[in-house]
Amino acid sequence: MSPQVQRQKPPYRQIADHFKRRIIDGELRPGDKVDSERLIAETWNVSRATATKALAALRTEGLIEARQGSGTVVTARPPLHRSAGDRYGTVRRTGRIYSPGEHARVVEAGLVPAPADVAAALHVDADAEVVRRHRVTYAGDTPVSCSTSWFAGELAGAAPLLTATERILQGTAAYVEEATGRRMRHGQDRIAARLATPDEIRELALPDPSAVLVVQHTVWDDEDRPLSFEEGIAPPGRWTTYAYGVEPR
Repeated sequence: MSPQVQRQKPPYRQIADHFKRRIIDGELRPGDKVDSERLIAETWNVSRATATKALAALRTEGLIEARQGSGTVVTARPPLHRSAGDRYGTVRRTGRIYSPGEHARVVEAGLVPAPADVAAALHVDADAEVVRRHRVTYAGDTPVSCSTSWFAGELAGAAPLLTATERILQGTAAYVEEATGRRMRHGQDRIAARLATPDEIRELALPDPSAVLVVQHTVWDDEDRPLSFEEGIAPPGRWTTYAYGVEPR
């Protein structure tokens, strides 16, 4: 069978993704009202059945719920894990790194010998000096994720803030692009589950033992060179979702 160009997502999924992006970006916050089926059908020029499917998809993902007297609203605590790719999208669309009510604290930053998996991801020699930045992200006072970003040690000269624990206001990725001229071109996520380490249990205030979601994210530049490697940790109950079509036989 010859390879084929992938078709566009179905209309209901495009509508669901539109509202999901607004929730991720913080444009729609917990308790905010979501458009009705009738309004979605009119705005998007689709059938009521398509609008119903779009809202059903968002309910399935735990992002919206019916509330008596209010209609359909964003859930009180949407169970979203914002991946690195989600954060890139938020920065591009809004100029902000985090949704309203979220903030991060960089707890460690500096140059360290590269662990084996980091050296392989960044295409540097084993034990070569690399930049390590570790942060904890909070929604209000509640920790919702922790993550560690890694960069080749040579970037520390051009982008010295990488080795400081102060926040980089425009976001680490945007800062590295500005400082080095290297542009992000494409990324890849690897996702698995495992038991939390003692440090993760402490940082995320989890019971011991707990399972966590692990997302390893690598991004490459225009010349297909690894620009950064990140491992993000999400506590139980927070989801990352992907939608895709299934080709008929």
